[in-house]
Amino acid sequence: MLGAIYGLPEQMEEAVRLMEHTGAKFDASLVQTIVVTGLGGSAVGGDMLRTYAGDKCPVPILVNRSYTLPSYVGKDTLVIAVSYSGNTEETLSAYADAKARGAQIVAVTSGGILKKQAWEDGHAVITVPGGLQPRAAAGYLFIPQLMLLQQAGLLPEGHAEIEETVRLLREMRKLLAPASPTEQNLAKQTALRLYGKIPLIHGAVGLTEVIAYRWKTQINENAQTPAFAHCYPELNHNEIVGFDVPQELIEKLEIITLTCSRNHPRVQKRIEITAGEVLAAASCGQTELAALGESDLAQMFSLLYLGDYASAYLAALYGLDPTPVEKIEYLKRRLAD
Repeated sequence: MLGAIYGLPEQMEEAVRLMEHTGAKFDASLVQTIVVTGLGGSAVGGDMLRTYAGDKCPVPILVNRSYTLPSYVGKDTLVIAVSYSGNTEETLSAYADAKARGAQIVAVTSGGILKKQAWEDGHAVITVPGGLQPRAAAGYLFIPQLMLLQQAGLLPEGHAEIEETVRLLREMRKLLAPASPTEQNLAKQTALRLYGKIPLIHGAVGLTEVIAYRWKTQINENAQTPAFAHCYPELNHNEIVGFDVPQELIEKLEIITLTCSRNHPRVQKRIEITAGEVLAAASCGQTELAALGESDLAQMFSLLYLGDYASAYLAALYGLDPTPVEKIEYLKRRLAD
């Protein structure tokens, strides 16, 4: 897993080269809605696309994590079916639903049934390199979706943002990789703070909401430990009341607040008051981590990268291999019975 995390910048560059030579196209003039359908690590790219493109794309982007699609999906919908393995049960079902409704379809996959079915049905297929856990393929699963919309004119050209992000991640990994000592390594320091605790990751509506959820799921899968996520300003209307009792549980919480320069000013003020006053009075631990970079893309990926490394180091502290997901594989076997 650490090797896959280390290689994220190169993964993004390879995905760019792949998309520069892809034949995947759709009729953007017909598209009124975009639905990305996928699960788990294969859905992360859709979450990031929805977040990144929210103030840039002229049509709404939604992420579907179900066997079926929303009722509004039809001929004026672009459905991006994402399954890294190509065999995700729910995604194959949603693909069949999209096909039955006459939606435009683009598949993003490394192979499997999805690739075979999409080819046979005459739909566009973006084939990405395989051999990784889906959660370790964020570059392969996000960049093709981003560039697909850019090439269709639904998003502004963004090579400069991708290049900035790749440069930033290469700089970051000098301090985050295993060879970097703990006193210089923010990911190792974060893992130590989370060790023996229940991680609660706070983001904010906009860029960091999806990254907070990514942290939660990476900790779940890599470190095999419970973790939870919530976002501002919604958590100000419910969660902040829940830090009084029982004290023995509150003391086991470690809150990581992810911030970025794109936060709405009122949201940023909420974070400062909540973390600095309301939660400071509770007995839980707290850490604030700020995004790096100038562009939206760089800020999102800087926090994602830090979280990926921190989750792998947390697994090491627990004496675990961060790669296998035995319970997920067991569930798949039982469902196949």
